[in-house]
Amino acid sequence: MNFPLFIARRIAFSGGKNFSRIIIRIAIVAVALSVAVMIAATALIAGFKSEISRKIFEFWGHIHISDTVYSLSFEPVPIDQNQDFYPALDTVGSITYTEPETILGFETGREREQHSRGGIRHIQVFAHKPGIIRTKTAMEGILLKGVGKDFDWANLTPYLLEGRPIARSDSAASRDIIISRQTADRLQVGVGDKFIVYFVKEGEQLRRRFEVCGIYKTGLEEYDRKFAICDLREVQSLLGWTETQVAGFEIWLDDLHDLDLYNDYIYQEVLPPDLLCVSIRSKFPSIFEWLQLQDLNEIVILGLMLAVAIINMVTALLVLVLERSTMIGILKSLGETNGRIQGIFLYYAAVITLTGMFWGNLIGLGFCFLQDKFHLIRLNEADYYLAYAPVKINWLAVLGVNAGTLAVTLIFLILPTFLVSKIAPVRAIQFK
Repeated sequence: MNFPLFIARRIAFSGGKNFSRIIIRIAIVAVALSVAVMIAATALIAGFKSEISRKIFEFWGHIHISDTVYSLSFEPVPIDQNQDFYPALDTVGSITYTEPETILGFETGREREQHSRGGIRHIQVFAHKPGIIRTKTAMEGILLKGVGKDFDWANLTPYLLEGRPIARSDSAASRDIIISRQTADRLQVGVGDKFIVYFVKEGEQLRRRFEVCGIYKTGLEEYDRKFAICDLREVQSLLGWTETQVAGFEIWLDDLHDLDLYNDYIYQEVLPPDLLCVSIRSKFPSIFEWLQLQDLNEIVILGLMLAVAIINMVTALLVLVLERSTMIGILKSLGETNGRIQGIFLYYAAVITLTGMFWGNLIGLGFCFLQDKFHLIRLNEADYYLAYAPVKINWLAVLGVNAGTLAVTLIFLILPTFLVSKIAPVRAIQFK
């Protein structure tokens, strides 16, 4: 029989002085709140990063292929759509690569073989042309993004508030256009309304009339106020290009962690010398740096909450040891060692910690469920790109929070149990 565990079970929550009961309850509440906050924080930060990344990538793609002389003037150089890699590139699965072997951050001088987490999911062509929308009441600058028959509408559907996708035909270019909610409100137009878009080509003014077939909203104001989606052939006509000329290709990956790996792979192994590929991280570095800061916030929150749990448990255990000084003296007089008596209080602390963790998991996961279902925490979409705080529960992270809390707390609780060795049996029994 495990004697320390038996004694710990007998004294756990078996009464005691009012003060010690209050201390135990405070310790349980502290552990519960700490675990709940850690679970909620990891879910909120993971959800926030996932939603922001998804919005950026679903609109832009992970990697762009364009001409090497492409500039940021939004007047692209045409490239031929008929490339060896198009559309076969989306059949590329996991790739193998080598990287320097490291141990504790130090390179060993050897290399090891690794595999990418996923492959290339989709590739599509695009072209764009800046213009000015004019209605009876307003004018608005816009960047038309032309998409072809290979456009993956599943990426845009979650953000399509009204209307339908662009209706394409094989005979002629469609005059349908999808604008953002922000643009529609400023122009005071809706689905079914028509307006004229003015363009400049070689010093001459061109006009095209479009009909609004859909209204989207991603919540990313920087994109929503600039972009409208139309038929690729209409943009090609405005640019004076043939049907096989495009501005570039957009590529989606299975896993974002492979972004830099596939960007290098495509540039070195796939593309001809006259083409260039750029990852979305290189195009919008500020957004990715901002998202990386959330990792630091997560570490700070987890550290603070863990410190709160440890401090409260150490305090509670010191009170319990002092309260049970008579029991310690009796056990020592019966021949029990300091180590086995310390084990009693560690088991006792584990019971308290596990009780707090149970309630913490219940509160934390319950909050995540309610937030995901009812969107209790609302956000300013202009500042955070989201209308509410999203949650994404990673069960491996939840397991890590629980295992880490229990392990670290018990390690720190070893220190106050050394007070057992300072209690002399004769004095403890006489004090009683």
